[in-house]
Amino acid sequence: MLFLILSSCFSVKAQLNIIPAPVSTDMMFGNFKFNSNTKIVLVDDVDEKNKAEVLFFNEWLQNYYGYKLELINYTKNQKNLIYINSVKNESEKYEFQIKPEQIVIKAKGEGLKNAFESLKQLIFDTYQQHEAILPACYISDSARFEWRGMHLDVCRHFFSKDEVKKYIDLISMYKMNVFHWHLTDDQGWRIEIKKYPMLTQKGAWRKGSMIGHYTDHKFDTLRYGGFYTQQDIKEVVAYAASKHVTIIPEIEMPGHALAALAAYPELACNDGPFEVEKKWGVFDDVFCPKPETFEFLENVLLEVMSLFPGQFIHIGGDECPKTRWKKCSHCQKLIKEKGLKDEHELQSYFIQTIEKFLTKHQKKIIGWDEILEGGLPPQAAVMSWRGTEGGIAAAKQHHEVVMTPGSHCYFDHYQGHPAVEPLAIGGFTPLEKVYHFNPVPEALNENERSFILGAQGNLWTEYLTSFDAVCYNALPRMAAISEVVWSPEQNKDLTGFLKRTKKHLKYLNFNKIPHSESLYNITYKVKTDSSTYKTYLYLNNVLFENNANDSTDLIMLLAGSRATQTYKEPIMITSSFHGGAQYFTAGKPFGKYCGIDIYYHKGLGKKITFTEPPSTYYNKGNLLDGMRGYAPRINEEWLAWTGKDMEATIDLKRIDTLSAVTIGCLKNETDWIYLPHKIELYTSADNNTFTPITTPPNITSTKDRYSYSYTFKPTPGRYVKVKVYCAPLIPAEKNGAGNRPWLFVDEIEIN
Repeated sequence: MLFLILSSCFSVKAQLNIIPAPVSTDMMFGNFKFNSNTKIVLVDDVDEKNKAEVLFFNEWLQNYYGYKLELINYTKNQKNLIYINSVKNESEKYEFQIKPEQIVIKAKGEGLKNAFESLKQLIFDTYQQHEAILPACYISDSARFEWRGMHLDVCRHFFSKDEVKKYIDLISMYKMNVFHWHLTDDQGWRIEIKKYPMLTQKGAWRKGSMIGHYTDHKFDTLRYGGFYTQQDIKEVVAYAASKHVTIIPEIEMPGHALAALAAYPELACNDGPFEVEKKWGVFDDVFCPKPETFEFLENVLLEVMSLFPGQFIHIGGDECPKTRWKKCSHCQKLIKEKGLKDEHELQSYFIQTIEKFLTKHQKKIIGWDEILEGGLPPQAAVMSWRGTEGGIAAAKQHHEVVMTPGSHCYFDHYQGHPAVEPLAIGGFTPLEKVYHFNPVPEALNENERSFILGAQGNLWTEYLTSFDAVCYNALPRMAAISEVVWSPEQNKDLTGFLKRTKKHLKYLNFNKIPHSESLYNITYKVKTDSSTYKTYLYLNNVLFENNANDSTDLIMLLAGSRATQTYKEPIMITSSFHGGAQYFTAGKPFGKYCGIDIYYHKGLGKKITFTEPPSTYYNKGNLLDGMRGYAPRINEEWLAWTGKDMEATIDLKRIDTLSAVTIGCLKNETDWIYLPHKIELYTSADNNTFTPITTPPNITSTKDRYSYSYTFKPTPGRYVKVKVYCAPLIPAEKNGAGNRPWLFVDEIEIN
């Protein structure tokens, strides 16, 4: 008996499947049997906030398991109880201890909600045969950051108020507390403003939408739109408050204003006419900084402020072309009158004017990092999306910052290989990349770091046409960002997170919430042994890389014949290979089948030297790995140069007979990516004397990828030099007119 008593005081090592991971967890011996006979005791029975959270918890139990727990008066001796002790001050903090006889929770309001979120995950994880066997443990938990947010764009595609509430449910489930609601843009105005009814009568509807990718330039002609009445807004705000989520509304200015200008063209620099935009992108027509514009925006903001009780109002401030301002007589006169240097300072004047108005009404302004240009208003906070540099600059000036760089926090990017994922805008942001994000840059000192409020994930919806698509793109990346902003940096453990995420996907499946299972997707690389020059195909998966797999997990290789074999070790490549792979557990496939195409050639794995290194934005590819880039969705196989030529010399390590070279290039003029002006090829036996290849190329294309294939008389050589010349300046009337374009190259195949 003495041994049993003593052993119950010692903690044991185990993992609780809770996302985000608690700050401190001590596992104890024993367990608590949670079932329909469990009762709840509110020790402080006058605490109405805690009563509300108990009701929400009971609703969850009713929906999941068909019963609610009885609330009883305080008692010391009865077993199978959940004691809720109210603390003095409400915060997000909570403590709870699970003992064999009872569960004791210490929290109030938001903290109790967070405790119940953790408890719900534990119950679901262990529930079977009408009860959950909860492991005895002690948890002490609180948030790392005060701003723990998710964003949703409802302008490119519109979502009903009930769908918005479901999105808020997800935010709350992961203990996040900010919903950034993007309500106005070029493609639609989504909030009723009673003083300006044309904003929703005309500005909320467009005459069509883009079909497919932006680069396809295809449109439908269907009238599309929608908006939220002020009563809808009040209902959603109240619902969010019940979930301890603050809504930050975004009213875009001075750019992204076409929906407003379509309704009230007098607010522009020119006469128009204007239409609600059906194309995605950035447009020259913006708000003109004249008195009637500021009167309009102030009246709009007065109504917005009356609906949203939160401290911050987001005013956008991003992607505002200065084209119209440069030609506008009023703008040029205003620049001179105010002693401004240029149009960038005019934008700062615009933002400062709005900031003064909001400050007068006890609100704080927050905007995208472009509001740094020309100088920040005194009380403005910055949302850093173009990397972390804007956030660093703002924090050094002692302005509050929310970190949301596109590299880690844009969930409209691909989360798996573009070939197997739904159409997206571009980029590649897998689950593990989100998880590794640290919102606090090392470049800041201790005092400057205190200005980092937190971080958030962003969902822009150009390619998310349904709420199912929103959920798919958000999950489970929302789980990853929740742990970034909740759990201490020193506690982060990707392996543990992946194991918990595998369990958590069952929770999403049970709730019929669409989500990606890209963490199961197979990735592949081609690597060459530097001593033997033998080339191998490596299959991998983030679960295997981090030892987060179960013992029964297998990666199966599916050859072109569809015959399967278990992948056990790297496969030597001696010829071109076209097949695929998929993740299996106990004979059941997970994730998506990943196609594998390897193009074998004599340059595979050989040394390549560049005269001019590729851009740091696109420098992860390898032009000699047998892997062609995927177009039009840019993946990591491409190398790119901006406005510069590519010159590469390839050493084949021995003299060989050469008769063909193929170079792959990308064309996407919308994104300033142009085919080369010309290509030159040379061969050499000694790397000194080079002989030009003069035969013209045979040019073929698959979507936006172009192959330049040169076939020539068999020639002995060890070195191949390739010069790919960037196109000249982008012509007038094209995106980026007057700038040097990008040059993208993916593979140089030598035979």
